[in-house]
Amino acid sequence: MSPTTQAFLAALIGAVVAGGAFLAWYVSQRQQEAIVRRDEPTLPAGVATVLSVLRSSALVVDDEDEVVKASAPALAFGLVRGHRLASGELAELVQQVRRDGQIRETELTMPRPSGPPRTVTARVAPLSSRFVLALVEDRTRERRVEAVRRDFVANVSHELKTPVGAIKLLAEAVADASGDPEAVERFARRMLTESDRLSRLVQQIIELSRLQGDEPLEAPAVVDVDEVVKRSVDITMMDASNKHISVVTGGTPGLTVFGSEEQVSAAITNLVANAVAYSGPDSTVLVSTKPNEDMVDISVVDQGIGIPHEELDRIFERFYRIDPARHRSTGGTGLGLSIVKHVAATHGGDVRVWSQEGQGSTFTLSLPRTQQEEFTP
Repeated sequence: MSPTTQAFLAALIGAVVAGGAFLAWYVSQRQQEAIVRRDEPTLPAGVATVLSVLRSSALVVDDEDEVVKASAPALAFGLVRGHRLASGELAELVQQVRRDGQIRETELTMPRPSGPPRTVTARVAPLSSRFVLALVEDRTRERRVEAVRRDFVANVSHELKTPVGAIKLLAEAVADASGDPEAVERFARRMLTESDRLSRLVQQIIELSRLQGDEPLEAPAVVDVDEVVKRSVDITMMDASNKHISVVTGGTPGLTVFGSEEQVSAAITNLVANAVAYSGPDSTVLVSTKPNEDMVDISVVDQGIGIPHEELDRIFERFYRIDPARHRSTGGTGLGLSIVKHVAATHGGDVRVWSQEGQGSTFTLSLPRTQQEEFTP
């Protein structure tokens, strides 16, 4: 083979090898570009910016049901697991929107690892032929408030109906017994009892409606704890005397708290009234006060029937009674402890309870104190 032919063949082979190398490089580059485009999809203009400033939970899902963009609230809310939607119902809604392009909005229940499930509203809309946007809002608290409001209205209606109906029947009985002075007097006393119960219920509903927002007090003032306790004991003294119950006060004198004197008085009065109502005759109710770091603890101790352990978490609910059959004899409305809880919340304090069936209960209302001296246990 001549040198010229050899040189030509070598050049040809070199060209083929170079062409193959270039083709391999070109194919590799296209594949890498495809991977980059897949890993970092191009969202419609402005979407990423909007998602970064949204306070609500927002997600963008691609055509393979992978979450390609999620706002910080959505991640904190637990809507994304790996690169997929954590909720099967939400994923199904996204698929429906992708199929027909129609905007959908629905309410979903999302379970949680611990605690009750969340109630959310999801609004899903197409962004393009490839992407779908989902906006999720947590409505758990709103639904809980709505349920409480419905229960409150139903309970108020029931509680008002009882004394009103009793007064009507007693009035008819008085009219029928107009010729019997003893019967008239007996029915009149019952009417006074029912009217007092109705008056207490209406007053407590008014107090609770003022407090139910749990908003901090706008202009708290200095409240003399000794004076408030004395007034609360005086209010309940007649009921205590009728049952031969001694109401004793003690503790550290001269304490003051920040707050509303009217609300603090209502809270303590409800605690003392409950202690008297659920204590047996010839027993003792103790109301004591003491400083506790930057708080004042006001404790009401009784020797009453006590509260079952399984009921302790519910006693501060509106209208909740451990034994509904007892409320007619005690005159209770089921609102007193709820008022105490709201007073504590509006003052930045809290209320605690210790109880043992058959041994009595201790309710402790803690409120921020005004004195800043060094605390000595």
